[in-house]
Amino acid sequence: MTHNLEASANARRTQYFQVFLMGVSAFIMNTTEFVPVALLSDIAQDFSITTAETGWMLTLYAWIVAAMSLPLMLLTSRFERKSLLLGLFAVFIASHVLSVFAWSFDVLLISRVGVALSHAIFWSITAAIAIRVAPKGKKAMALSVLATGTSLAMVLGVPLGRLVGQWFGWRATFGGIGVIALVVFILQAKLLPTLPSMFEGSFRKIPELLKNPLLVCLYLLILLVFTAHYTAYSYIEPFMRQVGNISENAATFVLLLFGAAGILGSIIFSRWGDRFNTQLMLMSTILILAAMLTLLFAVTSVWALGISAILWGTALMLLIISMQAKVIMVDVNAQDMLMSMFSGIINLGIGTGALFGGYAVTHISLSSVGYAGAAIASVALLLMLFMIKRFPELSKRLG
Repeated sequence: MTHNLEASANARRTQYFQVFLMGVSAFIMNTTEFVPVALLSDIAQDFSITTAETGWMLTLYAWIVAAMSLPLMLLTSRFERKSLLLGLFAVFIASHVLSVFAWSFDVLLISRVGVALSHAIFWSITAAIAIRVAPKGKKAMALSVLATGTSLAMVLGVPLGRLVGQWFGWRATFGGIGVIALVVFILQAKLLPTLPSMFEGSFRKIPELLKNPLLVCLYLLILLVFTAHYTAYSYIEPFMRQVGNISENAATFVLLLFGAAGILGSIIFSRWGDRFNTQLMLMSTILILAAMLTLLFAVTSVWALGISAILWGTALMLLIISMQAKVIMVDVNAQDMLMSMFSGIINLGIGTGALFGGYAVTHISLSSVGYAGAAIASVALLLMLFMIKRFPELSKRLG
């Protein structure tokens, strides 16, 4: 009897560690996506191009993820999940080696294509893997761990990447990400169980899913929120440095606060997400809009900017997890497909936002990015209000 209890406790401990490992994997994937935001000025200087041109790194990456998430997910839908995860991490690591040695901006863009392709598959399968390896009754916890990995990418990944870039050059930042990914790759190989694909869908499943008006509205809301967010956030580093005349260290501090707020958002969701999911989504949309509207006023003071960053970062993370929880429960037999489209739409928003931000910087002014983002966020808020009125089932508990 004691032996059985001990074996059960060990198995549960292993499951927690497997969930934690997926959280670390999410941290690495999102650090490499977000970190160019903190290195735009350095990369632009190194290749003698403008920050708006360097912003194409963000747009290209995000649009590849957006375009390839669903096709690659369907192409690999029958693959055993552990082998697929290890394969995509191998591509991810090799691409970072190329980033370190990139001898031109075009080569750097090519290296980012490899990272983007591995990212596209990763986010299609990772939520379902985390839920499958999680201990019984801990599905919400597994999603929160993934979300925490994502927010830690902003908390630690982006500011640390920026610090490493300041001290050793931006190439060292990409090299460091590659080394950490190699360690995670080894741990995944040792610790994750074999996970046969549970995917039952095909391309024919897509029209069926998209006939669900609530799902379509959720996806549209995600697109609008991320387009708004990245219109402003893509250029936050040059915005702080040039418009606010903020020092390098103060800019790093604000990015640190923004990311730390993501952890706060994750904690709030794990506490109240089941019961107040829709209210949290509405409140988050309002906070993001407010942060963008006040960005130009806040940049005159590091403390005002810090408070704005905390509210903005908390709201964004809350919104991501709340929407992910809604989307993944639309059809339990098509979770990979739902998450693949979710990830693709987020990245379509990121790429479009970076492009809109670049357009605002080039054709209006760097100081206008907050207002440009707020214009899109206001449309997202109107859609959120429409959804609350139109879909009573939106307010159902996640349970």
